[in-house]
Amino acid sequence: MRKNSILFLFCLVAIPNLAQRPAPDQMQTSIGPLVIQPILHGTVALTWNGKTIYVDPYGGAKAFEGVAAPDLVLITDIHGDHLNAETLAAIETTNAVFVVPQAVADQLPENLKPKAVVLNNTKSTRQLGISITAIPMYNLPEDADSRHTKGRGNGYTLDLGGKLVYFSGDTEDIPEMRKLKNIDVAFVCMNLPYTMDINQAASAVLEFKPKIVYPYHYRGQNGLNDVDGFKKLVNAVNPSIDVRLRDWYISY
Repeated sequence: MRKNSILFLFCLVAIPNLAQRPAPDQMQTSIGPLVIQPILHGTVALTWNGKTIYVDPYGGAKAFEGVAAPDLVLITDIHGDHLNAETLAAIETTNAVFVVPQAVADQLPENLKPKAVVLNNTKSTRQLGISITAIPMYNLPEDADSRHTKGRGNGYTLDLGGKLVYFSGDTEDIPEMRKLKNIDVAFVCMNLPYTMDINQAASAVLEFKPKIVYPYHYRGQNGLNDVDGFKKLVNAVNPSIDVRLRDWYISY
């Protein structure tokens, strides 16, 4: 096992039965539909404008059965549930562009390093017609010994036909998240002690007000976090935010 996976033994779960994989969601953009497919833990597949995007591919080839090979791969951090060398070796990435922070680029398998576009916090790039911005992700209080230090990993926003999609990566309710504007779809982590609890996550979501939010990456040391409680906290204050609960941990 890679050293950067040691802290993340909690997430090494069995791959879900594909017959039970959550059904994909679809929304319209200015350039056709955006299809959102939850995969596992912090892993998401998007399909838009003839392109397939994998975010933090993890879970081996079986997790992606029935999903097209990626044209674009985004990786948020160096830990094994985000940068997973075994999964990257198992899936078809021949035609994929990788967008990653420098820390991830340094640890990519050698055969994938030439595919990497390095994007660090606050910087933007345009790949395959998609505008991508790197958003900081880190633990609070900022500490050199924290599991996620500021500047190492990226959250991301993607502009997909005028719809702005946000992936939090592993973070707490940092100011950079709270200041986000005009987010159509947000994927927000919530698992102590690695990221934040549901109260922090709900507070941040209520401040930046995404139209749709998916709790993801919600398994911690004591099992699955209370995403139903997260939904109640958000909708008690702002019922117009569409909190979408999906089973990201179908079987173990």
